[in-house]
Amino acid sequence: MVRLSRALGMPLTPKAKRYFERRPYGPGEHGRARRRSESDYAVRLKEKQRLRAQYAIREAQLVKTFQEARRMEGQTGDNLVELLEMRLDALVLRAGFGRTMFQARQAVTHRHILVDGKIVDRPSYKVRPGQTVQVKPTSQVKDPFVVAARGSHRDVLPPVPDYLKVDLEKLRFTLERKPKREEVPIQCEVQLVVEHYSR
Repeated sequence: MVRLSRALGMPLTPKAKRYFERRPYGPGEHGRARRRSESDYAVRLKEKQRLRAQYAIREAQLVKTFQEARRMEGQTGDNLVELLEMRLDALVLRAGFGRTMFQARQAVTHRHILVDGKIVDRPSYKVRPGQTVQVKPTSQVKDPFVVAARGSHRDVLPPVPDYLKVDLEKLRFTLERKPKREEVPIQCEVQLVVEHYSR
């Protein structure tokens, strides 16, 4: 993950951030060399890879989400980010229940997460506005969630966005409304991603 972070020019995990601060250049023996100007295709491809890496999803998943975003009303790029951000694993991370996207996803796949009182073990599950998500009561005593409830992940995560109402001590949150692109804490020129898939 550290190597991928340096290749994409952005830290993807707290560990990668520490390495990135020490070596803010690409991996490999030519990492410090002056890079040739990239083609338009390479720029758009890299931006797509950056978006995919931040949500830690497969190419097929991003393509499927893009196609859904294109069918919706409004700006395709904004729709794309909205759909990605309403994934259960992404919201579990934003709420502070995990330190990284991988930890948030593991919480979901290991059946620790309830949506409106029912276990959901699909990270790609689309949370709807008004739904309440919480850590299963029997799981709240497990070490990773005890740590999360103390707010220990706040030092590495961005502030909780306004579209979430979080009760961290009770390991519970509600999606108040759909996210807006400018509120979502990702680094991405989304229009370049749209252009990549629209070529």
